[in-house]
Amino acid sequence: MPDLVAIASPGRRRQIIIRSAASCSPLGGALARAGILVLPAPPPGRREGSPAGEGTTNMGLQPPQGSCRGGVPWGAWGTVCTALCCADGLVYALGGMGPDTAPQAQVRVYEPRQDCWLSLPSMPTPCYGASTFLHGNKIYVLGGRQGKLPVTAFEAFDLEARTWTRHPSLPSRRAFAGCAMAEGSVFSLGGLQQPGPHNFYSRPHFVNTVETFDLEHGSWTKLPRGLRMRDKRADFVVGALGGHIVAVGGLGNQPCPLGSAEGFSLARRRWEVLPTMPTARCSCSSLQAGPRLFVIGGVAQGPSQAVEALCLRDGV
Repeated sequence: MPDLVAIASPGRRRQIIIRSAASCSPLGGALARAGILVLPAPPPGRREGSPAGEGTTNMGLQPPQGSCRGGVPWGAWGTVCTALCCADGLVYALGGMGPDTAPQAQVRVYEPRQDCWLSLPSMPTPCYGASTFLHGNKIYVLGGRQGKLPVTAFEAFDLEARTWTRHPSLPSRRAFAGCAMAEGSVFSLGGLQQPGPHNFYSRPHFVNTVETFDLEHGSWTKLPRGLRMRDKRADFVVGALGGHIVAVGGLGNQPCPLGSAEGFSLARRRWEVLPTMPTARCSCSSLQAGPRLFVIGGVAQGPSQAVEALCLRDGV
């Protein structure tokens, strides 16, 4: 369960990606100076509606649906690998892995001014570790996992109507893929390719696949081999930065995490080498702020406390 959550300031829209942030404590002061709220997660066993620091011995307590009495319900934090997204100063937590390791479909929204969580309509497809991004008044949820199986679902939650819409599924079965959006298209990159349901002899393998979804026309396109990423990678950081779709770090066929970075130029329609990340790692959190993509924590040879940023401006 994460013990640190970075939230965009009220009134600003920003996607956030958070895994375990225990290794990210050096970033707390920098986030505060940048106007980003740092919210500590409640300790296990905290009662719904209880003030900070007050606990309970009833570890099985689950708050009622839609409860909000000034506290953070413990039930909202009963999952790990939850996908997070910010919209207008609110934090949305989607899915996750429950205490029994089963994928969850629950959706919660955190209201900082009232300091409480509210329940929202559940996702059509339970999953954890999904990619999320905000576009207009919708939160899009892409991929994720159910146990060892990758999820190909692509779904959108309308923040105003509070309803879910299903979009065409991902063409390929890939776990630990990266996702970003630019110029009206969703980019799904890389990952660990899983064998199809009728291919029992193939093994999972790293890929450099690039698939794009046109939001206007509602269709997927698999880019040709010449437009695939330079490196095969999974469990990496992705962002839309300076006119590029950026891929940083992750795991590949090498015996240790990757430090390489590359960007797909939207203007030149090609992948280009970017400066290598000083600390090679995977399983990182990330936060995009202006022209900078912060890569936070993760795993190098062991848990990493590195906080490094890639700066890439338009036209570079």
